[in-house]
Amino acid sequence: MNPDLAGLIRLQRADSELRRVEAELAQIPRRRAEIEASLAAERGRLDGARGSLDASQKARRRLEGELQDLESRRSRYKGQLMEVKTNKEYTAMLHEIEGVEREIRAREDLVLAEMEKAETLGAEIKREESLFKSSEQDHRAREKGLGDEETRLRAEAGRLSGERDAEAARLPAPVLELFQRVARLRGVAVAEARDGMCQVCHLKLRPQMYVDLKRNEQIVQCPACNRILYYEAPPPVSSPVP
Repeated sequence: MNPDLAGLIRLQRADSELRRVEAELAQIPRRRAEIEASLAAERGRLDGARGSLDASQKARRRLEGELQDLESRRSRYKGQLMEVKTNKEYTAMLHEIEGVEREIRAREDLVLAEMEKAETLGAEIKREESLFKSSEQDHRAREKGLGDEETRLRAEAGRLSGERDAEAARLPAPVLELFQRVARLRGVAVAEARDGMCQVCHLKLRPQMYVDLKRNEQIVQCPACNRILYYEAPPPVSSPVP
């Protein structure tokens, strides 16, 4: 194989691997944000349940305060009932007492409802606390795994960057310039030719061009996409064991 072509193939492989690793590294912040968002959602559900319980307890205390006021009014009305002088006043006072007692029963029902609600919310909070504890453990494990992966990828990127630079330094300046020019335009500068066509743009190559290209003796560019082409013979098919 032409040594410059072999160097271009090695350079492209190192460059492609480096781009892959850099793309994975670029996804790390998004993946870390997703981990944080998942834990924040669990924390939000727990905080929401606690907030609902706090609101229920405040509502119950307010209702119990209103209930005490109503009971005081009822006691006062009953005391005044003994002081009325006429049947009309007596009947009016009974109506007042009945009205207050209806309000008392309504408040008692509401207090009971808040008590039942608080019991349900208490059970919900215990469940959410258990889920949040599990989520925290999962969060720590995922964060550690992501941190380890980031460290590995950074080390791999450093290795590949050095390998790419070393391969680039071995190439003659005109050959390297060709690689860089095609890479700027096409992203991938070197492509395999197989089955008579460029494996990137899928142009069908002229038969004689493909025959010549298979020797890998010269630097040949695809007529359509300008990528540098090379041929790699398929591995031999092993014979079945008798």
